[in-house]
Amino acid sequence: MTAHTVHGYAADKDAYLRRLKRIEGQVRGIARMVDEDKYCIDILTQVAAVNSAMHAVSLGLLESHLQHCVVDAAHEAATSGSSDVVDAKVKEATQAISRLLR
Repeated sequence: MTAHTVHGYAADKDAYLRRLKRIEGQVRGIARMVDEDKYCIDILTQVAAVNSAMHAVSLGLLESHLQHCVVDAAHEAATSGSSDVVDAKVKEATQAISRLLR
């Protein structure tokens, strides 16, 4: 990647940052709950909310990758005649999905 690469999520970067800062606040809140010996089920409920929020961020980033990076690779392959770049981007996306499913 070069310094001039525009990532697929660039148009939504501010929204992603806001969501991640909100999630960061939720995680700090969970740590505070543990420190204050709150009821375990209440803590687990908050952990589930953070997991759900992170899942939503992950899916959004994955969708951006497919719409931007994979589509760009397909256009590049169409002009170059080589599908190697598409194969690499699809493999990259598949590996990311695999990590998300673990």
